[in-house]
Amino acid sequence: MAITRFAPSPTGYLHIGGLRTALYSYLWAKKTNGEFKLRIEDTDNARNNEDAVRAILEAFEWVGMPSDCEIEYQSKRIDIYKKYIDQLLEEGKAYKCYMSKDELAALRASQEAAKENPRYDGTWRPEEGKVLPEIPTDIEPVIRIKAPTEGFITFEDGVKGSMKFDANQVDDFVIARANGMPIYNFVVVIDDHLMGMTDVLRGDDHVSNTPKQIVIYNALGFDIPKFYHMPMINNPKGKKLSKRDGAMDVMQYKRDGYLPEALLNFLVRLGWSNGDQEIFSMDEMLELFDPNNINKSASSYNAEKLLWLNSEYIKSVSNDRLVEELKAFDLDLSNYDKKTEILDLSKQRAQTLIELKDSVNKILEVPSEYEAKGSKKFVKEGTLDFLKKYLLLLDEHKDELYSVDNIEAFTKPFIEENGLKFPQLFQPIRIALTGGTQAPSVYDIISVLGYDETKSRLEKAIEVNFNKEEN
Repeated sequence: MAITRFAPSPTGYLHIGGLRTALYSYLWAKKTNGEFKLRIEDTDNARNNEDAVRAILEAFEWVGMPSDCEIEYQSKRIDIYKKYIDQLLEEGKAYKCYMSKDELAALRASQEAAKENPRYDGTWRPEEGKVLPEIPTDIEPVIRIKAPTEGFITFEDGVKGSMKFDANQVDDFVIARANGMPIYNFVVVIDDHLMGMTDVLRGDDHVSNTPKQIVIYNALGFDIPKFYHMPMINNPKGKKLSKRDGAMDVMQYKRDGYLPEALLNFLVRLGWSNGDQEIFSMDEMLELFDPNNINKSASSYNAEKLLWLNSEYIKSVSNDRLVEELKAFDLDLSNYDKKTEILDLSKQRAQTLIELKDSVNKILEVPSEYEAKGSKKFVKEGTLDFLKKYLLLLDEHKDELYSVDNIEAFTKPFIEENGLKFPQLFQPIRIALTGGTQAPSVYDIISVLGYDETKSRLEKAIEVNFNKEEN
């Protein structure tokens, strides 16, 4: 049974890289009948943003990945952290360091000049027989942990395999600032322990934090969770993902007309796979996902793949669901008699809900103008005459227009009898009914609009000669 978490800092909105981490954590917890927990790491008062907190929670609600416990806020747990800092001080596993900022800067400069890795030199580290400097009266101390001075820090990473760090790569790092506020690596360890984390899935930009966190785990006698460090998501050129590439607020995807299932399906494939399978339901993700199979190399964001997935989900979800989704885009089909027919027709070409709305509106709204390029190409001498003849044919069969097959049955002979090619009839009709040439089947449009509306739009187009001057 895995207990996992996602712990964003509310300094900005939730981006898709974070959502992928949360998704993998959620899937692993649920697959093993464990728990997925959400924690808000809001100890940085200078950078915290209440709007960002709300946006993060809204995003999790939208994608349907709720926390299995009450959401934890680090800002409400300061007393807990201080208790463990005091414990380490009392046990001699941490100590107060009075080195000033100027002294630290000078130390770093001398180490860099000697081409050494900058690190704290242990001036204030208590050791047997060592005489410490006199405590200055004008400096509030930071708290440093005693890191091992020899040997190796090792752990088994679920993605990267065996990891080994020389102890000299980890100095006596700060665990609490001079104002008493504990630092990130310390509070993460405390929270993950108290929240019962067994597995920590996160981006591989956290690899360098892991040895430090293991030092803290060992100092406090806590069990160390299993770590999975995932490669980042890159843009198609192999560089860091930017907003232009898709690294935007998760809720922007909702505003752009994506379904949450499509976004999650897209993200699960950015770093994990099951053969050549592209489309996964949540049940399939839960059945198949294993973090031990996460790719070791970075994945590449593919906007076209996301659009394709979204179009597939738009086709597959129920029309009732689409009716509800379209309300967010100011289109309410609830009381429209032929909502099923018009959605079945419109969703075949729509890649986003915005495109679906536009496609529906093309059919529902009477054209106020006609596509100039299409009219010039398809409205020729004689076009109006055979459209008038076709109107008479529609009148003869007006009680049959409920069926696409019926419309086709009397239209095909009309085309043959008048020596026409299909585009010669269908494109002018399509322009007359929708205003443009990019629209679904004419048979389908006529069936959805019905006789009266089809007749009205054709007559209007004929009357204005598709916005062209009479020859």
